[in-house]
Amino acid sequence: MKRNGILNSHISRVLSYMGHTDTIAIGDCGLPIPETTERIDLALEFGKPSFLDVLKAVSKDMKMEKVVLAEEIQTQNPDILREIEKLFQEIQENTGQKIETEFVPHTELKERTRTCRAVIRTGEITPYANIVLQSGCIFG
Repeated sequence: MKRNGILNSHISRVLSYMGHTDTIAIGDCGLPIPETTERIDLALEFGKPSFLDVLKAVSKDMKMEKVVLAEEIQTQNPDILREIEKLFQEIQENTGQKIETEFVPHTELKERTRTCRAVIRTGEITPYANIVLQSGCIFG
């Protein structure tokens, strides 16, 4: 049995398979997930688990070099955006790793899920609470 880290076997498996520049997405309960992309469905009911709870857990187990967010989050969900920025600021301060942030139209973010290793579906019900995480290199 695992001592620490992600307990969900599907998320743990995907993270362990990822290489440098591979991507994984975390989305709200309404994010469409392409049939060709693995779906890891954690949604229990509206709001549970939250997008932020899942993002925090995954970010503890993954080295990231870049994140992609929908431009619309800036005006449609600034509270979640502030929490995301706070989380990544703390990671950067604690680890020294730089995490680039890219904003794209929501339609483009949805297209990018086609090349993700997996999309984790949360119970989140606030708009544009979706993110694509790009894996960094764990050495060098």
